[in-house]
Amino acid sequence: MHCASLGEFEQGRPVIEKIRSEFPHHEIVITFFSPSGYEIVKNYKGVDHVFYLPVDSAKNAARFVSLVKPSLVLWIKYEYWYYYLNELKKKNIPVILISGVYRVNMPFFKWYGALWKKMLGSFSHFFVQNPASKKMLEKIIPQQLITVSGDTRFDRVISIAEKFTPLDGIKEFCGDASVIVAGSTWDDDEAEWTHFIKTHPEIKFIIAPHEVDKENLKEVKKEFPGSVLYGDWLGGIRKEQEASSEKRVANGNEQYATHNPQSFNCLIIDNIGMLSRLYKYATITYVGGGFRFDGLHNILEAAVYGKPVIFGPEYEKNFEAEDLLECDGAITIENALQLEKILNELLKNNDEISRRGIEARDYIYRKAGATKIILNYIHENRLLIN
Repeated sequence: MHCASLGEFEQGRPVIEKIRSEFPHHEIVITFFSPSGYEIVKNYKGVDHVFYLPVDSAKNAARFVSLVKPSLVLWIKYEYWYYYLNELKKKNIPVILISGVYRVNMPFFKWYGALWKKMLGSFSHFFVQNPASKKMLEKIIPQQLITVSGDTRFDRVISIAEKFTPLDGIKEFCGDASVIVAGSTWDDDEAEWTHFIKTHPEIKFIIAPHEVDKENLKEVKKEFPGSVLYGDWLGGIRKEQEASSEKRVANGNEQYATHNPQSFNCLIIDNIGMLSRLYKYATITYVGGGFRFDGLHNILEAAVYGKPVIFGPEYEKNFEAEDLLECDGAITIENALQLEKILNELLKNNDEISRRGIEARDYIYRKAGATKIILNYIHENRLLIN
């Protein structure tokens, strides 16, 4: 299975885990392009090997394919490597594209897109996310090779939610307050929150920045004076647990401020991997990326817990954002003033929060099932049976 980065791995993961359970003796290899995917997944126990895919060249592709000898290749969503795809086709190795999305502005459909079209010819079957993608792809690919399966991310977020395990220290931070979780935020997103967080100390805010390098975390912490890093917060709780009550009484100068919920109203997450479970603790969720050209991040992780989702105006690449807006599971905002108005209205109306949350969760469950469709195809075509 080839994935560009971590997001694509999460899309392919439900399929890989199903294959592992149904074909336990098959060897599974995952390849990445991005360090952000490889570094997090390199110790994943659900597969046999995790590699970087060597640079795309005729020599590298021929060598890699001859060494791995794949029976089946799963290609997640996008990132087309010409020499690898060409080599796989030459060796008659089936290649399935999973969770594909195709739009009119892509190079496959342009006058200069001959090379791109040739790469599509290396795929045995396309599983696309929506009918619009199928309609576009049918212009250059036989329709019998295309199936609208939906997006495997729906299956993935449902699996995470249904296997939820608590996160250390989060419940203690939240206490009995209303909680807003803002995930995958950039500086554009954080700027919209500055005033509201500073003026609402009674609400607990959890911010999970998209970038967690030290420099960015320092800037985020500076932006929100009443904030604490998750690592420091957790360290404070552990110190408190280790300290005896006698010691605290005897030494009034010794403070364990990081564990005291009254000391902070904003928790900044300083690691990667917690976000999909953090949304569980929210009263209302916010997903970042909607104020950037690249667009909105994954809103399904928040919606699956039955929480209303708020995001910025750049969401046209996310069909699920449009769907959630249509069913009232989500709200889009243009600026900080609009954000504050919506939050003030929602936080005074628990019934409205509940109604929107139910709509969001029901939407996720209606869209489940892509993994089953893909596995049925693999079985029916005996792609993993000699």
